[in-house]
Amino acid sequence: MHDIIDTTEDGRFRVRLIQDEDAPNPRDDRDTLAHVITIDTHLGCYLPVDKDGGPLTEAWSRVSWNRWKGVDTFTRYAAIYHGAIVIESRPERGPVSLWYLMRDEAEDLGMLPEAYLDAERTEYEAWAQGEAYGWVIEEAVDRQRTDDPTDIRTEWEEVDSCFGHYGYDWAVSAARDALRFYVAKALVA
Repeated sequence: MHDIIDTTEDGRFRVRLIQDEDAPNPRDDRDTLAHVITIDTHLGCYLPVDKDGGPLTEAWSRVSWNRWKGVDTFTRYAAIYHGAIVIESRPERGPVSLWYLMRDEAEDLGMLPEAYLDAERTEYEAWAQGEAYGWVIEEAVDRQRTDDPTDIRTEWEEVDSCFGHYGYDWAVSAARDALRFYVAKALVA
């Protein structure tokens, strides 16, 4: 996939989006705060989201037998006894999971804990579905042949790039922002 996302009005710069096939699993980042308990991997079709479900894994194992009320019971237990915030994830493709933050982890976020959990979940699910991208800014460069001065060809040269954007909409937004920034910087120079 090599989509041209945007081109400047003068046609001299453009930004392309490229699928990032080597993007790392965002759950392997040491800065993630959420804990994830994988409930159902669809008979082993999917890997667990996290190797370790975090500090409430034992509590989940005690209520997971109840298919009808296990999630509700766990969510109430986590909130009442640990002040944890829990969200459930049921993606169309992928494992069913519980994402949670403990009270002390959620205190200094500077945002709603539910929004933070949802952001980590969204980022992971984008990665799991192969929606990791990079953008490449290119500049149109005119090349003139030495033996025929009338033959001028325009070629695109890469001038900047960044990979590791999870989710198509986020990647498109980052690509457009980068193009605007690069063009503004090029005009000043």
